[in-house]
Amino acid sequence: MAKKAVASMQKGEGRSYAKVIKMVKSPKTGAYVFHEEMVPNEKVKDFFAK
Repeated sequence: MAKKAVASMQKGEGRSYAKVIKMVKSPKTGAYVFHEEMVPNEKVKDFFAK
């Protein structure tokens, strides 16, 4: 019962943020490093472009 009450209180357009993970090669060691960020859905392509 409590779960249903909490779920009905949520409003909005759904998930507006996405967790993106980009793999970048380190210039020092040559190993791959992962950059994680929470980005608005509209900015996902910009994150991967840079």
